[in-house]
Amino acid sequence: MTMPSSPQQSAAPLPPHPSPHGAVSLRSPVLLGRLAAALLGLVIAADLLAVWADYTLYDVTSGIRSALAGGESLASLTRRADRADSLNATAGYIQAASLVAAAVGYLVWLFRVRVNAEFFNPFGHTYSRAWVGWGWFVPFVNLARPRQIVAEIWDASRPEGTGARHGLVNTWWTFWLVGLVADRIAFSASSKAETAEAIRDAAFQGLLTDAFDILSAALAIAVVLRLTGMQDRKAHEGPGTVLG
Repeated sequence: MTMPSSPQQSAAPLPPHPSPHGAVSLRSPVLLGRLAAALLGLVIAADLLAVWADYTLYDVTSGIRSALAGGESLASLTRRADRADSLNATAGYIQAASLVAAAVGYLVWLFRVRVNAEFFNPFGHTYSRAWVGWGWFVPFVNLARPRQIVAEIWDASRPEGTGARHGLVNTWWTFWLVGLVADRIAFSASSKAETAEAIRDAAFQGLLTDAFDILSAALAIAVVLRLTGMQDRKAHEGPGTVLG
């Protein structure tokens, strides 16, 4: 006589949902989310160093006349300016390195949560997975497509019955775009600066750019942690879903 199977024996995990974008597997994004957030934190630390460097350069170049009038020698003033310029260059290298590392970690995380989102909602994504990466680098496309991809992942990952609210995503993306424009302006001013006044103005613009970068990175961390948490909760609360 065959015994009926127990509820625990019959409750097998559901297979991955079919997706028009390729094979889907649901895996935990928690570790990748923490890594991406940590690397974005390094970006903030590098930006804070750059703020100090920009302020130091601004302070030196804006106080040349008063320093000379106060009896400081030209040689001493030149040494202070050289140190400020060296600090500024070092901060720039550290910023670039931290940004590359954060970009790699962030894109790996973003690809993972995109595949997970296809499990939750296979048909809620306008673009293929390739655009998760390429969308950040194609000119003009990169002004809107990454935000749309993240918003669609957000919609697929939000709890059932809640409205589509993109306030955090939109705020992060606004500061990201403002930071891009500010960075272009600061770079142009810095590359053309030859006089003390021009260097001072470029340092001030760089300081503002770094401030926008800090806000953008902080908001990006909030998006990463919030979206990671939503997917983790949705996977554990949903019927028949198992995190790999």
